[in-house]
Amino acid sequence: MAFDGTVIANIVHEMQTLVGARISKINQPESDELVITFSGSTFRQKRLLISAGASLPLMYFTEEAKANPASAPSFCMLLRKHIGGGHVLSVSQPSLERIVRIRIAHLDEMGDPREKNLIVELMGKYSNIIFTDEEDRIIDSIKRVPSTVSSLREVLPGRAYFLPVELTKADTLHANRDSFRDLLVTDTPAAKALYTSYSGLSPAVAEELCFRAGLDPDVPLRSDDCEALWQAFSEYTGSIIAGHFEPQIYYRGDEPFEFSALPLTIYSSFERRSFDTVSEVLETYYRQKEAVTRIRQRSADLRRITDTAISRTVKKLDLQEKQMKDTEKRDRYRTFGELLRAYAYSIEPGLSCVVLQDYSDDYKDVSIPLDPDLSVSDNANRYYDRYQKLRRTAIALEEQIAETKAALEHLRSIETSLSTAASEGDLAEIRDELTQAGYIRKQASSGKGKTPKGVPLHFISCDGYDIYVGKNNYQNEAVTFGIAGGSDWWFHAKGRPGSHVIVKCSGAELSDRGFEEAAALAAHYSSASKGEKIEIDYTQRKNLKKPPAAHPGLVIYHTNYSMVSDGDISAIKKADS
Repeated sequence: MAFDGTVIANIVHEMQTLVGARISKINQPESDELVITFSGSTFRQKRLLISAGASLPLMYFTEEAKANPASAPSFCMLLRKHIGGGHVLSVSQPSLERIVRIRIAHLDEMGDPREKNLIVELMGKYSNIIFTDEEDRIIDSIKRVPSTVSSLREVLPGRAYFLPVELTKADTLHANRDSFRDLLVTDTPAAKALYTSYSGLSPAVAEELCFRAGLDPDVPLRSDDCEALWQAFSEYTGSIIAGHFEPQIYYRGDEPFEFSALPLTIYSSFERRSFDTVSEVLETYYRQKEAVTRIRQRSADLRRITDTAISRTVKKLDLQEKQMKDTEKRDRYRTFGELLRAYAYSIEPGLSCVVLQDYSDDYKDVSIPLDPDLSVSDNANRYYDRYQKLRRTAIALEEQIAETKAALEHLRSIETSLSTAASEGDLAEIRDELTQAGYIRKQASSGKGKTPKGVPLHFISCDGYDIYVGKNNYQNEAVTFGIAGGSDWWFHAKGRPGSHVIVKCSGAELSDRGFEEAAALAAHYSSASKGEKIEIDYTQRKNLKKPPAAHPGLVIYHTNYSMVSDGDISAIKKADS
């Protein structure tokens, strides 16, 4: 979700605890980032992180102590000089805009009381932190904006501060029914009309309001539907005004994909986690997002190696199958040889072709090319030689094709493992597997500490049983042959790469829903597309065997049941870490 006016309203609501607090420290760890530490009568210390980064502007309370440069930047020194030791008078947000104003009281060099303003604008590439005096004249800013950058709004020392000119939208928190109708009943789709007409509303919130009103966000609003949307709008803004926030993060599998300050009912089918403060939401969301991004970046070389190996193996298999197809005419050559020997007495020498009746196929006529320079016997022997050569080739190719298909299946399983990897340990196991299979050259040990091994995913079934999910082939082998007992249930996507899923029930009865949950996990952590219904095989662990010299995670079984699942795991409880 965008860092919109609703989220900022929640932050400002939390920041009311700073009123009366003293500024004890001001640091600038990055060129566009401040960390201000406050101490108050009701708390010992609070750190407020403010980032004016163009790609990711943020503002929230954090426990993290960031490293600071050896010498403080000039803007940081200026703030320390003026408001270090000052007290917060108020924290406010104009309407529902992405702007926060912190009013601070302090003593000047002469000991006289003064007021200053720290104005935080969290507006994408226009984000800034601006420091002004009592008359709202700019003292300085973390980003100076001269006329060569913006002719409409300079942000320079000595200039008067005013709100950005683009703040021409209607006041969301003071909207009325009549103006609401006038602004939204247009030819513009309902959701777009909402977020372009009212301040602080992101597209996600606009779609949420349409969803609550039972309207299509992509269709223009009709007069008859205006009342339903107004009611949803009023209820939403009423929660903001009353400070009834419910910060939460929504998850798609293990990955966070959305956060909000108020519930988004449009995502009610997804797993969600509630938090006490929006600061916790922001810190958790971006930390987890960064972890997912980091794993994807670090797995890029493994993906490239795997993709290259898959491409080469597919080409190799295509060539082998084409060669195998060419050997299909070997039986024809054998027939030619047999017929030539059987009818040798009746064939005149020097012929380039002869038509004979095939006694093994209802005496059908068969045309056989001959070399006129060879005897009938030599022609027959030549056809037998061709037959024997193609037969030997077919036998060799049959074994090679089986090996190539096994290698391709192995690589596909590694490809699926890379999409499931969630830690450095998972990637280390995949790299080791690729090395053992010969796709990566083995390197000498660097002497550094070993990367911790990855651990299987752990869920709790509706019956209270532990469910373990392997994230790669080594973990699949570990959960199947290490964690599982003989009477535990094993699940796997039929005929495609994926995780081994084990339900630890020790022979106890598993409910229908328990089977469905385990099957959903097997479908979700497979190569299946999201929402695709696929067949899941399941059986007890005692029915599984590992073939000799098979690659990690490969098992065979002959006794099993099957069911279909779409891989929806949103309702399955994950075990506490």
